[in-house]
Amino acid sequence: MPAQLQLFDARQAAEVWDVRVSRRARRLSVRVYPGGRVEVVVPPGASPAAVHRFVQTHREWIDQRVADLSAVAQPVIEERPSDVELRAIGRRVQISYASAATRSVSVRTLDETRISLRGPIHSSQAVHRALRQWLGETARRELTPLLARVAREGGFRYARVQIRCQRTRWGSCSASGTISLNMCLLFLDPAVVRYLLIHELCHTRHMNHSARFWALVAAHEPDYKRLDRELLKGWQSVPGWMFA
Repeated sequence: MPAQLQLFDARQAAEVWDVRVSRRARRLSVRVYPGGRVEVVVPPGASPAAVHRFVQTHREWIDQRVADLSAVAQPVIEERPSDVELRAIGRRVQISYASAATRSVSVRTLDETRISLRGPIHSSQAVHRALRQWLGETARRELTPLLARVAREGGFRYARVQIRCQRTRWGSCSASGTISLNMCLLFLDPAVVRYLLIHELCHTRHMNHSARFWALVAAHEPDYKRLDRELLKGWQSVPGWMFA
């Protein structure tokens, strides 16, 4: 269970953040979830004083993200959406449904702008599961070459790419050079997606958010501050069925 960290200099005395000890964590990190909840992840053995120093160092960054994400409401969940807008690739995909006595819902691609779902479509869970699988395949097909192109343009190198479905992260870069991308990036504006790719590629050189890291980001994307703000608001563009 997460511990509770009281922020001693908080504007409101009742402000409390969650602290979670993770055996996999190598360093202190912080996550801000849609709705404004804050979680500080710490490696085993980290002292309360170290956690407090970390929080104070990153307080301005956290406050800004809490302000942005506190306004993100829970999206309406459509049982059977009629279409999906993939802004990242400039495509709106129409969805048709056909009932069938099968164990699961399958997706058939008719063309670039039409897909058909067939199976037990009365089950919203089955429909949403099929749509997420289709989105993951689409993201792998579209985002993988996009990352490779942005890397070539910027002179970056990475080991491999993974496409994942995450609730709190748009992307990440491991120490081994593996870049993970959230399939939900397909719902965002192309310029915001490109910024996220640059952000993660810069982590192949600086595994932190130091001044040198941000200087490198700025060299490849001068408008990164505005795009970073837009990225935080991006959860508002993700349909409810993604995490239903």
